[in-house]
Amino acid sequence: MERIARIERTGGPEVIGWHDVALAAPAAGEVRMRHRAVGLNYIDTYHRSGLYPIDLPGGLGSEAAGVVEAVGEGVTDFAVGDRVGVFGPVRGAYATARNVAADLLVPLPDAVDDDTAAAIMLKGGTAAFLVEDCARVQAGQTVLVHAAAGGVGHLLVAWLKAIGAVVIGTVGSEEKAARARAAGADHVILNRQEDVAARVRAITDGAGVPVVLDGVGKATWNASLDSAARRGLIASFGNASGAVEGVNLGVLASKGSLFVTRPTLFDYAVTAAEKRALMARVFAMLARGAIVPEIGQRYALEDAAQAHRAIEAGETFGSTVLVP
Repeated sequence: MERIARIERTGGPEVIGWHDVALAAPAAGEVRMRHRAVGLNYIDTYHRSGLYPIDLPGGLGSEAAGVVEAVGEGVTDFAVGDRVGVFGPVRGAYATARNVAADLLVPLPDAVDDDTAAAIMLKGGTAAFLVEDCARVQAGQTVLVHAAAGGVGHLLVAWLKAIGAVVIGTVGSEEKAARARAAGADHVILNRQEDVAARVRAITDGAGVPVVLDGVGKATWNASLDSAARRGLIASFGNASGAVEGVNLGVLASKGSLFVTRPTLFDYAVTAAEKRALMARVFAMLARGAIVPEIGQRYALEDAAQAHRAIEAGETFGSTVLVP
């Protein structure tokens, strides 16, 4: 019997329930994957709370690293014993094992252990597509990164530095400022004590930044608008403080003909080939030491509710790994 998390209704962390399930043999095109490490991501809380609606009852979690235990008919890319990872978009990673479509899997390099893979696939893939595919940041450009010490934020900072960008990061505390600087941030703004846009303008001699990467949402939206340079791009990719609503397109004109996008990873990594190519880029950056997964905390898999409370309260740093 396997242990699998399921929610019957949306709500707080208490709605996460655990169930004993006997897995059937993998269907055609599937493999059975034994999870060795599961990644916690902020989007998991959106699915649980109902901010991002899902079919109910439903599973939680997109990211896991593990090993192939069985393969279904027609699977040729993977064999029993292969180390593999999965980072979505299908949910159900909060489980000891599950059957998953082989097209969703990526091979794990020998040099990348399970905890590291679970900590970096979704967040690293998000950093990769935001910087290189969505914003197409060029060497020498200055980029504003909100929540620069968070799970995605510190990877964004490191990735940007690796390609030659100048990084301004916002954080909420001196402790997080130190982590942002350690990741490579050139300038750090304490957003609870300073006027973010005013500091950005001062740093850029009044010009503003050509790119803003904003995973916070509602609380940082106005600062993002006021920090962007003429014809700048704001990539608003998360809702940690709540969703951005009531967007007035006229404001984009008054702020300098701004571009705004609400990108999601799985519009940039759709096919199996695209997913594997994206992860190859992430693992290559990892191998050269350009990015480092900061695992801030580990929880037992069935303590996922406790982990949700911690991440929503802002008590975590870096990545959180759930251990089956």
